[in-house]
Amino acid sequence: MDADLDPLWQDMDWAIGQMLIMGWDGTEVTPQIRELITDHHLGSILLTAKNLKSAHQTAKLVQELQTIAHNAGHPYPLLIALDQENGGVNSLFDEEHICQFPSSMGQAAAGSPDLSYQLAKATATEVSACGVNLILGPVLDVLTNARYQPLGVRATSDDPQEVSQYGIAAMKGYKDAGVATCGKHFPSYGNLDFLGSSLDIPIITQTLEELALSALVPFRNAIATGKLDAMFVGGCGITNPSMKVAHACLSEQVVDELLREELGFTGVAISECLEMEALRTEMGVRTGTIMAVQAGCDLVLLCRAYDVQLEAISGLKLGLENEVLTKERVYTSLRRVLKMKRGCTDWAKALNPPGISLLKQIHPSHLALSMKAYDDSITVMRDNEKLLPLNESMHQEEELLLLTPLVKPLPASAMTKTILEGSTKIRSENPIHDKWIHRERSAIMSGEGVFRELGRSLARARHGKLLHTSYTANGVRPVHESLIQRASTIILLTADANRNLYQAGFTKHVAMMCSLLKASGHKKNLIVVAVSSPYDFAMDKSIGTYICTFDFTETAMSALVRALCGAFTPHGTLPGTLRKAPRKAVQSSAGGKSKTRTQHWLVEPYDVERDTKGLQDLLFAMVRGSAPNHQYFYAFGPHSFSLLSDMMMVEQQHEEEPKMEEQHFVVRNSSTGALYGFCSTYYLPSTFTGIIGAIFVDPSKRNLSIGYSLHRRAVRNLLQKHPDIKHFQLGCCLPGIFPGIPLDHSDALSMSSAITPGSTTSSTAASSGLKSWLSTTCGWDLSPSSSSVVRTRKIYNLLLPSLQTWSSPPDLPTTLQLAGISFDLIPGGGGSSGRTTNSTPNSSLSAEQESVLSFVSSHSTPEILTLYRLALLQSPPLFSSSALSYSSVSSASPTDPTTYNNNHHNNNHNNTWIIRAKIQSQSQSQSQSQSSQAPGVVEGGGGGAGGGAEQVIGTIIISSDLGRELHLPSLSSASGSSSGGTGGIIAPVVSSMTGQQQQQQQQQANLLLVLQGLVMLGLRQNKREKMACCLLSWVSNGNGSGGSGSRDGGQQQNNSVETLLGMGFEVQQVWEEVVNGVEQFASLA
Repeated sequence: MDADLDPLWQDMDWAIGQMLIMGWDGTEVTPQIRELITDHHLGSILLTAKNLKSAHQTAKLVQELQTIAHNAGHPYPLLIALDQENGGVNSLFDEEHICQFPSSMGQAAAGSPDLSYQLAKATATEVSACGVNLILGPVLDVLTNARYQPLGVRATSDDPQEVSQYGIAAMKGYKDAGVATCGKHFPSYGNLDFLGSSLDIPIITQTLEELALSALVPFRNAIATGKLDAMFVGGCGITNPSMKVAHACLSEQVVDELLREELGFTGVAISECLEMEALRTEMGVRTGTIMAVQAGCDLVLLCRAYDVQLEAISGLKLGLENEVLTKERVYTSLRRVLKMKRGCTDWAKALNPPGISLLKQIHPSHLALSMKAYDDSITVMRDNEKLLPLNESMHQEEELLLLTPLVKPLPASAMTKTILEGSTKIRSENPIHDKWIHRERSAIMSGEGVFRELGRSLARARHGKLLHTSYTANGVRPVHESLIQRASTIILLTADANRNLYQAGFTKHVAMMCSLLKASGHKKNLIVVAVSSPYDFAMDKSIGTYICTFDFTETAMSALVRALCGAFTPHGTLPGTLRKAPRKAVQSSAGGKSKTRTQHWLVEPYDVERDTKGLQDLLFAMVRGSAPNHQYFYAFGPHSFSLLSDMMMVEQQHEEEPKMEEQHFVVRNSSTGALYGFCSTYYLPSTFTGIIGAIFVDPSKRNLSIGYSLHRRAVRNLLQKHPDIKHFQLGCCLPGIFPGIPLDHSDALSMSSAITPGSTTSSTAASSGLKSWLSTTCGWDLSPSSSSVVRTRKIYNLLLPSLQTWSSPPDLPTTLQLAGISFDLIPGGGGSSGRTTNSTPNSSLSAEQESVLSFVSSHSTPEILTLYRLALLQSPPLFSSSALSYSSVSSASPTDPTTYNNNHHNNNHNNTWIIRAKIQSQSQSQSQSQSSQAPGVVEGGGGGAGGGAEQVIGTIIISSDLGRELHLPSLSSASGSSSGGTGGIIAPVVSSMTGQQQQQQQQQANLLLVLQGLVMLGLRQNKREKMACCLLSWVSNGNGSGGSGSRDGGQQQNNSVETLLGMGFEVQQVWEEVVNGVEQFASLA
């Protein structure tokens, strides 16, 4: 033993007693607790609500404990520890002498660290007057996973810097009142996984690196002040790649290495209570106590069970005897504990607590401070319909309905005090049977009574009639429906609805009822009040008026009544990342664009292994929040945004061409793995074009700048990774989930026939809002006449709903014949069939297939060219190209369906084809016309067949499976399909007939004629395959029908779509693809 320690401590029983902190049940000193102090030299006591009835009784109890210790020869007073966090977690309750203050989160909502300091100092002053010298606070946990953690409003927020700021302010308040401080719960209770079994313990799954960036920040900052006397180390497990810990407080890695070596903490480490069932079952209390000390804990907590406490004492003695523990280790802890005692107490103070006399003096000023704090903490997150205050939204004679959950009274409350007093009386007067009856009745009555005074206060304050009833997990009952019918305004309370799911269901049911009644002309205002966690409906914008109180103590409910009735205007804000910054539009005097405040979220590259599940969940959320005409989301999965293996195969066969690249990004919760937003990007080296393929954000996380952050990172990455980039494109045809900006049908076509049933003004507004966001926030130039806009085009998906009853236009075959246009059918799958040539890189393709690729390459985009390559190389080469022939159309039967002359049709199952439109040379056309006796058969052989030159003037793909594989929205959703299946026609590419000198008007007519012919043959092929309906994807002027980027392209495109609508199609979806020059985003380079 060192010279700085009293010789008394040579007796190891005395030293061991100073390393334990214990409690008991009861409001009086028991023989057991007396024995622990006198015989086992216990040096620290934890008081709980079960020990305390009032301030006066507490002061007397503590004084008695200290007197016992003094008489037993203790050199220093006992440490008397207490949980007095405020809000719903107070051990000492006394309406006359102890003031109630807001919870940690409620204090942060008030927005003043100075106020938090004052509240902490007031709290510590009050408990110190009763003899308490160690307060178990402040709470330094970062509520990373805010919605599902039991810690709830006991934590300040999910922002580590904000937790640090308010935690340090509270710590200084405690210290200035003369009590010792204890930070908790190290390393963090803010993001725990719960495994379910009663023996299981919560687990931290974050890595040490992740903890260091968030959860450990407040602990590190508090330690750095030098004012933190103790640290409460939790009993949770830790499981990550670098650490496998069953209980943090028993781990040397956590206490000695992380807390002391890395964070530099030199104070007292206090363990979690070792009476937890999991620890007792796994290793026993003796072993657990030794392990806690070996790990670095200085005070081992055993809450109440006397036999367990004795077992812990015997364990430490046995550890010393067996040399598992050393005396040096015991003395190290002893010094730390004695240093803390010297800093917060002495015998004069311990034996003479000021008690009631001081409390009476300070009570008025503390009461005023309490009222101010609660008023400042009340937060109105939304009041869309201006329902507050009540006297401005309802008349006095109208009925107000209060719906409250059945909850357990708070431990430190008047209700609990009344129950305990009644229970004591029952125990003394009634037999055992009556005790059980009383317990059941009191539980129900107390649950209903928690908010009874709230109802009475509200009725008095508004001088009007109030209806009040509770609700339970039984849901909406007839009594609720009846009362809702009567009332004009409903106030509905929730308390941790994310953990008590029946409350969430009940609230949504009532909200739906109010909405329906309001739609039918009844006045039904709904106000939802979260009286515990503010996260219940923080992101549910369907709840128009949403108030947060952060606890449901009597004082908090009084503040709520004042807020509802207009006694003050609430100014509280949600702490942390949910803190609502004022979104004020800043309008320049010159009438410039308005600007909104933006946040910068951490954007990370998409990791397939890590983020696949999160992306799947995000897609499900998108389905739930999408407009009806975009419900095709349900068909997609995380893999839908990646370039396909087939595409890689195609590119490997064209190694002389640069490959399309991809890189995707996410905004994610690093603790839960949940994705809040996703952005896909691609790069086309052949055209030096960077593509934003998709940006979407969880509907519950919108308007928080997540989309902006994703877009900014995506553009910057493309600029930095590809210095030669020339263009930026919104929308991607491959993969084809978002070919462009989703538009309402009426945005795309100014004709009523283009509007399918179900399109609404709300979707028009959504489209307009999206364009506004892209323009004002993200920097896109969407004006077609602007010099920054390289190209805009609309892309349509069309549906022909009843294919089996459809018939082709009667005069179309004849018109095509007279125009000299012929068609042939080319199978997909690469070619062993047909004639091949070795003069091109595509040595596996037939001459006909090569002619298709050559035509598409000259008249469409690289994405469409890749699509055609996929179509030609994907399917097995089951048959060669065959001429498509038209049967004679007689005047007697003008609607008689024509057929292909395809000899292989009945013998194969290929489901991907290319239809090719050709025109013969002018001399051939004239010769054939002169030799024809009547409108008969026009045959087109293979490319160059018949001895004359032929020009390809159009192509189209027929394939439903390929469309689904490429995630085309129409084919993936297959709306309107039936048991007969859905056929697919994809990407028509049409060019003008340059061999003839035609005027522009005549050229357009021929373009439309070729398009009609291609689509007609595609429909016939699908009809022959017994398809019930047919989807036509990627109808666009950018595909060649109108010329990419031409000034009249939009009109030609509308004519194309109008022509197809005349053939029986309906518009399914419309997108607008936009291409800007790179200079538009030069500032992000």
